[in-house]
Amino acid sequence: MAGNGKQTKYIIVSGGVISGIGKGIIASSTGLLLKTLGLTVTSIKIDPYLTIDAGTLSPLDHGEVFVLNDGGEVDLDLGNYERYLNVELTRDNNITTGKIYREVIDKERRGDYLGKTVQVVPHITNAIQDWVERVGNISTSENGRAPDVCIVELGGTVGDIESAPFIEAMRQFQFRVGHDNFCLIHVSLVPVVGAVGEQKTKPTQASVRDLRGLGLSPDILACRSAIPFEEGIREKLSMFCQVSPKQVFSVHDCESLYHVPILLRQQGIIDVLTDRLKLNELRLPAEIRSEGDKLWSQWREFARRRARDLDQTTIAVVGKYTYLTDSYISVVKALEHAALNVNRKIKINWVEASDLEESSMHKDPLKYHEAWQHMCGADGILVPGGFGERGVEGKILAAKWAREHKVPYLGICLGMQVAVIEFARNVCGMSGVHSTEFREDCENPAVIFMPEIDRSTMGGTMRLGSRPTKFQDNEFARNSMTRKLYGGVDEVHERHRHRYEVNPEIVKELESKGLHFVGRDADTGERMEIFELENHPYYVAAQYHPEYLTRPLSPSPVFLGLILAASGQLQAYLSGEDVSKDVDTKLKM
Repeated sequence: MAGNGKQTKYIIVSGGVISGIGKGIIASSTGLLLKTLGLTVTSIKIDPYLTIDAGTLSPLDHGEVFVLNDGGEVDLDLGNYERYLNVELTRDNNITTGKIYREVIDKERRGDYLGKTVQVVPHITNAIQDWVERVGNISTSENGRAPDVCIVELGGTVGDIESAPFIEAMRQFQFRVGHDNFCLIHVSLVPVVGAVGEQKTKPTQASVRDLRGLGLSPDILACRSAIPFEEGIREKLSMFCQVSPKQVFSVHDCESLYHVPILLRQQGIIDVLTDRLKLNELRLPAEIRSEGDKLWSQWREFARRRARDLDQTTIAVVGKYTYLTDSYISVVKALEHAALNVNRKIKINWVEASDLEESSMHKDPLKYHEAWQHMCGADGILVPGGFGERGVEGKILAAKWAREHKVPYLGICLGMQVAVIEFARNVCGMSGVHSTEFREDCENPAVIFMPEIDRSTMGGTMRLGSRPTKFQDNEFARNSMTRKLYGGVDEVHERHRHRYEVNPEIVKELESKGLHFVGRDADTGERMEIFELENHPYYVAAQYHPEYLTRPLSPSPVFLGLILAASGQLQAYLSGEDVSKDVDTKLKM
C-alpha cells in the first residue's frame, strides 16, 4: 500500500462517443469491487470546464451540486463515489480547468517558474499530474489507511477541446507511475439501431482510435448498450480495438444501478484488474479480506432487495427543478436507500411547485389539477432545497397541506424555511410574513440573511460543509422522534448549503404554538437546525442537507423517518420492532 512505501495504483475512466453514458457509475462500481477485495480506494473527478467549482452552476444545466464535509461544492459524481465507496472526499478530489489554471497563474505571479514562458505543456500538464498524485495518496477512508487504488474519472469525451490538456497529462502520467500502476477503462456506446435492433461497434472503434491517436490505449472497454452483447460483438470489438475479448465488458441496462457491480464482477473484471495492476502483490491480511467479503454479501443482498416486488410507498417531491431529476439525485438516492432498508419500494411523484399555485390554475388548469392530484395522492411529502422565488408559494401550500391533513412531511433547507413561513402565517396569525430572500422589506421576516455571508460574490460564500447540530435539553427535544431516529445522540454533524436562516426573534412565538426547534447550532444556539411539530405523525424539517450523507447500507435518519411514517411503520420502529422481518437477510444499518 501507498502508506507502506508502495505506489498507489491509478485507474483512469474516460468516455467516448457521447457524454452522460455512465462513467461515474462504472467508476464507482469498479471502486466498490476493489473494496470487496479489502483494498482502500479513493476517487478523483476531473471536470474540464473553466468554472472553479460547481457551486454557481444551475441544477437544470449540470444536475445537482453536491456538498462535501469541507464545504467543497462539486460535481454530482462525487456523491456517487461517497455512497458506493463509503468515503469522505474533499474539494481537492474534484479537479476543474479553472482550479488548475488558477494554481499555475498564482505560481507564475509568485515567480515560481523563474521567468520561463508558462505553457500548457509542460506547466499545465505537470500541475494536473502533481494534483492527481498528491490527492491519490491522501486517505479518505474511515480506517485511515492510505489508498491502494485511486480511480480518476475524466469528464467529457475524448476529442473535446477542453479535455485535451487532461488527456495529455494522463498520457504522461502513465510513465510517471509505471505500467503496473496505471490502468485505463474506456466507456463507450454500442448503439442499437435499425428495424431489427442490430448493435453497432463503429462508434466505439472510432472513439478508441481517437484515444490511441492521443497516446492512450484502453486496458478495459466498458460498452454501454440497451441490451447484452449479441453473438460476435465482443470478438469484433476485441479485434478492432486491440484488446483481449476478456477485457471487453457489456454494461447493458439492468434492474438498477446497484446491479452494475454485480454485472461487471460476473464478467470477470476483478480478474482483469488484478492481473493488470498486480493487485495480488499487495498481500492484505486475512481480516481485511474478510471485511471485503462481508461488504460484498451486504451489497448483493441490497441489490437483490431492489429487484424484489416490495410494497410501494409514494412520496411527492415538490420542487422547482423537477424537469431534470438529476437536480435532486441525492434526494432520490436517500429516499431509495431509506425505503429498501425497511422493505419498501419507493415511487416518486414529481410535482413542479409553481403548478400548485393559483396562478397556474388560470394559466394551465390541467397542470394545476394534476399537480394537486399527485401531491394529495402521495403517502408523504418532501420539499427539498432550492434558490429563487419561482414556486415558493407552491412549496408553502405543500407544507400547509401536509400540516393540516397529517401527511408525513420532510422539509430540507428551503423546505424548512417555507414550512416556518406557512406556520407563522396560518397558525401564529402573523401578517406580512415572508423570507427576506424574496421580500426584503416584508413586515415580519420569518427567514433572514445570515449576517456573516458576503453579498458581493456568489461562489463559495454560503454557509457550507459539515457543521454540528445540538439537540436541545428540554422534554420535547429529548423525546422527539428525530432524536430517536439519530440513535438518541446529543449532537449530529450534517452538511449545510444556505445563505438564509430562520429568524431567531420569532422562535418563541412558533414554539408556543407547537413548532419545536429540537436541534440548534452547537456554537451559539441561535441558529435553528431541526424542527418537529407536536401532535403530528411526522412533520420534520432540517436546515442542513441530510441527503448528502446517505449510504445504501446506512440511510439518512430523517429520510428513514419519512419513509417509516409514510408506510405506517414509524412507531413500531421507534419501539424497537424489526420492520424488515419478512426479508431473508436483514441489512445492518
